[in-house]
Amino acid sequence: MKVNISPKAALLALARPVGPRQGRPKACALKACATGLLLALSCGAALAAPPQPRQWRAKADTTLAPPLPPDAAAQPPVRRPAAARLQALRGQREFQYREAKPENADSFWGRLLAWLWRQFSWIFDTKGGRVAWDTFFYVLMGALLVFAALKLLQVDITKVFGRAARSLPLAYETGQENIHELNFAEALAQAEAAGNLRLAVRLGYLQLLKQLTDRALIDWQPDKTNQAYLRELEASRPPARPAFAELKRQFEYAWYGELPMPLVLYRQVREAQQQFGQQLSGATAGRFA
Repeated sequence: MKVNISPKAALLALARPVGPRQGRPKACALKACATGLLLALSCGAALAAPPQPRQWRAKADTTLAPPLPPDAAAQPPVRRPAAARLQALRGQREFQYREAKPENADSFWGRLLAWLWRQFSWIFDTKGGRVAWDTFFYVLMGALLVFAALKLLQVDITKVFGRAARSLPLAYETGQENIHELNFAEALAQAEAAGNLRLAVRLGYLQLLKQLTDRALIDWQPDKTNQAYLRELEASRPPARPAFAELKRQFEYAWYGELPMPLVLYRQVREAQQQFGQQLSGATAGRFA
């Protein structure tokens, strides 16, 4: 008859107390059976587990490998280009690897631009500087486009950004006068008859310039300024400078400054112009001598 005893039952049997007189052989037999059963279970579990692979660790090799023997093969010959060919290649622009220097780098403007770039280049390294530059660039481009559109449409820009020059009631163009071709007596009579007294002051001043040019006291040119004529007269006839300087100031206030010219004020200016012209022609000789 085969008896199956579980490990737990065997342990409980071992832990149960046994009397001193009876049951000693039986207890020893049970204890031996339980011990054998535990050994068998332990060995079975060990055999059932998969075997672990053994890890091998390579031992570090601290010895140095011996040097390789020299190559016994013959060295290939070194081929050098011909001297003429090498000189021709050096003369070609494609083989001159040098940084090109700007032509105007040593000029004053080149040095000035380089200095300005060194002073303000840090602005373009910041985000705010780049945004400001982009804004300025686009605004400038927009202004140029608007200006080009206005010029194509033939719009008078002076009427948009300021007051336009007053139109003259006479068919007369200023700025291109030739004092040697003007009939001053006729032009002055027309301007006074039309009430354009500012134009009459201008014509009287130009008449004085013609008298000074005829006497070689100044060198009249269409692109010269009144201040240049004043310096020439000071060099050629110093006593005449103060009177001419006052006439020049009156003309500039009336013409360029658009000073209102009432009849009373015009008569005073015109009388001073005529008096200066008479002194130049010698009617009151001795003052400008």
